[in-house]
Amino acid sequence: MDYVHLLPTTTSFDGKGLFGYTFGPLRQKDLDIYYIEVEKGHDTFMVSKRITRTYYVLSGSGYFTISGHRYDVHSGILVEIPPKVEYSYSGKMTLIAFCRPRWFSGNDKHTKWNPDVVEGDFPSVADGGSWLTRLIRLRIFGKSPVNAFLRLNRGLWNKLPTSFYALGPVRSYGDFLHKLAQTLDVRAQAHSTYFLRNRPQLELIRRLVERTAKTSTLRVAVLGCSTGAEVYSVAWTIRSARPDLKLILHAVDISRRAVEVGKSGVYSLVTSQLTPTDIFQRMTKNEIDELFDREGDTAAIKSWIKEGINWSVGDVSESGTLDALGSQDIVIANNFLCHMYPSMAEKCLRNIARLVRPHGYLFVSGIDLDIRTKVAGDLGWAPVQELIEEIHEGDPCMRTCWPWHYGGLEPLDRKRQDWQRRYASAFQSIPCDGNAQNRRGVNMVA
Repeated sequence: MDYVHLLPTTTSFDGKGLFGYTFGPLRQKDLDIYYIEVEKGHDTFMVSKRITRTYYVLSGSGYFTISGHRYDVHSGILVEIPPKVEYSYSGKMTLIAFCRPRWFSGNDKHTKWNPDVVEGDFPSVADGGSWLTRLIRLRIFGKSPVNAFLRLNRGLWNKLPTSFYALGPVRSYGDFLHKLAQTLDVRAQAHSTYFLRNRPQLELIRRLVERTAKTSTLRVAVLGCSTGAEVYSVAWTIRSARPDLKLILHAVDISRRAVEVGKSGVYSLVTSQLTPTDIFQRMTKNEIDELFDREGDTAAIKSWIKEGINWSVGDVSESGTLDALGSQDIVIANNFLCHMYPSMAEKCLRNIARLVRPHGYLFVSGIDLDIRTKVAGDLGWAPVQELIEEIHEGDPCMRTCWPWHYGGLEPLDRKRQDWQRRYASAFQSIPCDGNAQNRRGVNMVA
């Protein structure tokens, strides 16, 4: 029988202002214990349905806001939050949290942003009077029939041959299920990633770089860089294609721990670091040997790939973070905007667009396609038409999430009038005086 529990090597949750670990699994089935590093605070105010939470401040200082009252805290203070009480916390501190009973889906109601962590309006599920909103909010004996409906449909859906997904009625039903999932799911940042995650997208970057006019410097920004797998995949691709270039690459993520792992460039071959995925899963042995120097159970990125990479912690939804980077030739913003609520994702994408120099390129996947299509149309981006379908299918984990997860990627539909703009994940920034033909699409403009 185990009596001692070590701190896990992988975070259990990671938000805009904190990250934390879950001890266990514990023998006490009705208890959760968390170790939390608070850098700004909890991003939302929330109300618990049945769980009592008790926080002990190990170090640092800050304050809890409970039922509208502020309570300053410091090392040695214990704070108890009963159910049905609105609260949040702010500051820079380390906490131990006890939850009884254990956390369960549907316990927490998030009421508003914590202004110390997130600015802007808090997202609503939908128009309060819509039939979809009323359906989603419906409870029978405290249970959501929509959740039960989705669970039942998932079991049936997974038994269908994949060829059925292209049939009009089946596709329309899948779109409806995905809309339910997008509305129901709680959005949360995630560090799941892989080296060489989307090979067709990397191939497009290679072609763009090779066809670029001779230049001495290429400026690239990878936003939401997580633990660095995408950063080093991009750097390796560019440096292999154009060793003559001086590559200045900026890597930015909201998580300090993720940036620390990425900056070190050293990865364990046997245990995960912040991410629950096997980051080497999509690599061949030869590719691992080309990117890494291996020693025992660790793999370190080769020095010629690491050179010229600048790592920073920042929130790319804030203008100040992007202003510090300056104009970029290529901006990569993959697989983090889907974790934001729609209004925040759209605001962030418009903010990111300012980074791209005229005639530069923006790569943005892992986002609600309605939002990307709208912003691309509003800002006059020209979709890069080469490899559209290959890139769309290039990350199988995003495709297999549809329609059950808010970040799932719908099947490509060539029958849509706007299919090129909707399904392109690479766009060229066309200046306002560019002609309409250019804005409809580009084929590798150099």
